[in-house]
Amino acid sequence: MPSDAPQPTQVVAGVLVDARGRILLARRTAGRYLAGAWEFPGGKLERDETPLQALDRELNEELGIRVHAAEPLISVPHASNGKRIVLDVYRVTSFAGKPKGIEKQALAWAPPEKLATYPMPPPDRPVVAALLQPDRCLITPEPGSDVDAFLSRLERALQAGVRRVQLRARSLNAAALALLAEQVKARCDAHHAELLINGDEALARSLGCGLHLRSEQLLACTQRPVPESQLLSASCHDAAELEHAQEIGIDFVLLGPIQATVTHPDRQGLGWTKFSRLRETVVLPIYALGGMTSDDIARSRRHGAQGIAAIRGLWPQ
Repeated sequence: MPSDAPQPTQVVAGVLVDARGRILLARRTAGRYLAGAWEFPGGKLERDETPLQALDRELNEELGIRVHAAEPLISVPHASNGKRIVLDVYRVTSFAGKPKGIEKQALAWAPPEKLATYPMPPPDRPVVAALLQPDRCLITPEPGSDVDAFLSRLERALQAGVRRVQLRARSLNAAALALLAEQVKARCDAHHAELLINGDEALARSLGCGLHLRSEQLLACTQRPVPESQLLSASCHDAAELEHAQEIGIDFVLLGPIQATVTHPDRQGLGWTKFSRLRETVVLPIYALGGMTSDDIARSRRHGAQGIAAIRGLWPQ
């Protein structure tokens, strides 16, 4: 971090859910930065406060409720206009009182599927993704000669809760890849999991599934290569690739490696500090990649990640 970079301001926010599964949003009042935008309610930490103390105080001041219990969801580092913040977001699991706009701010109970339609400050966008999208993305290993064993392990991964799968089978010819992709898609569909094909736009289009772009493919694109209805992800390694991914409308990215891996032993890992600084520059969902396992999901979210992406770490042995 440059020596003259400002220290980030610590901000807390709460996710409140009603009995119908709707999520509470508050509208920023006139005269404030980004007035009219909708956000998860909260505010800045005061001196010597813990995040949970600040959350209870802020929600009492803004909504007239008292927080009894809350659990971490995601911490989003964000930088813009020469300012840096860390938005520390909690799911409020128990509270007393009925939320109301104490500061004359409008409130809305939004169905989860409608959250993305509300105009929000940039740091709140990754929170929506954390609430709605999978926290892990499986990248398949090369299938090898035993396709039945490959499909059996994929089935086990889906049974274990994987809901995003990237089929990466670069050793197969076009016909073999198409056949395998059909079998993989059938299993993903049965588990309501999303499938993305690595690098093959034509195959992804023919199957009606998602497409994953390798970093060189990403940089060659001047616009989004598939319709909005088709899921699109990309591999990124630096700020320029992240910025380009956001500019052309990539839905989510894989950023890494966080640490050296068996598949890329010669590539130096970013580490979590650099990952957080890169996360500050964009608002799209980012999976941390490189030496990750399910045990790293909570840590990744403390640094602004959607979750983790992995081959070995998510593939049943």
